[in-house]
Amino acid sequence: MTARQVRVPGSLDLELAWEAVSGVLAPTPAVPSGLAPDALLKLETFQPTGSFKVRGALAAVAALPDGAPAVTASAGNHGLGMGYAAARSGADVTVVVSRRASEVKVDRIGAFPVRLVLHGDTYDEAEAHAMTLPGHYVSPYNDPAVIAGQGTIGRELDAQADGPLTVIAPVGGGGLLAGLSMWARERGGVRIVGVESAVSRGVSASVAAGRVVEVEVGETFADGLPGNLEAGCVTPEVIGADATLTAVTDAEIRTALRWLFAEHGLVAEGAGAAGVAAVLAGKVEITGRPVVVVSGRNITVPAYADALRP
Repeated sequence: MTARQVRVPGSLDLELAWEAVSGVLAPTPAVPSGLAPDALLKLETFQPTGSFKVRGALAAVAALPDGAPAVTASAGNHGLGMGYAAARSGADVTVVVSRRASEVKVDRIGAFPVRLVLHGDTYDEAEAHAMTLPGHYVSPYNDPAVIAGQGTIGRELDAQADGPLTVIAPVGGGGLLAGLSMWARERGGVRIVGVESAVSRGVSASVAAGRVVEVEVGETFADGLPGNLEAGCVTPEVIGADATLTAVTDAEIRTALRWLFAEHGLVAEGAGAAGVAAVLAGKVEITGRPVVVVSGRNITVPAYADALRP
């Protein structure tokens, strides 16, 4: 497949995204935690769609030319965000998901005013199909407005967390980490740590190579993390060498889900707990105040119950 030409986002994108997001969404809580000294948990689980992805979706829909239809592919949470944005704006949106996507997320996407298309058994297959459909393609991660939208988490942290920070966030396609990296460069005094699944390390491999490279992708119950990057993806370039990248196993993620429930009474999905998993496993070097982004809570009851078993 020929690589799409995607513009690298800049400071104006972050400003426009902040305008689009802050006009709709209330800031999510940043709550103290015993996870590490002086730690905060940034709870994107409190978003109306249960995930941070609604930020990028709102920014992307706001950036559409008037009347332009949008098409996207999603492991679930981006599709929910696009559905929410479509309902708020009246935009014409088509969402393609793989047949193995979380049932909870797929059912909720279908409740929004979008065309829902099930295609393929992996995210990569769903994404490739979405790119063949008519409309403006809005990638869940490789889009300047989406990246900037995710960076609005940082704008909220400006008012919630003083001093030097280490901000820890999960990494799938890298949109969240790229957005946070943009914000961190503007603010200064912020270290960014991205946490991948140990069975899918496409972003770290691409950052190290200086170009998008394909990696082997294994099985994980954290369905928001695995998958290769779109050819020509800009997220590794935006992340650059400033961020630190690490990885966690499914066992470590399950431990984090149990910890969040026991210590904070919080439900998170596998990807959403990746940052907590990395801190608990001692895989993050912290300087300044640690802020861990708990990125989402959309998980099926059986999968969650299974994860809570020791």
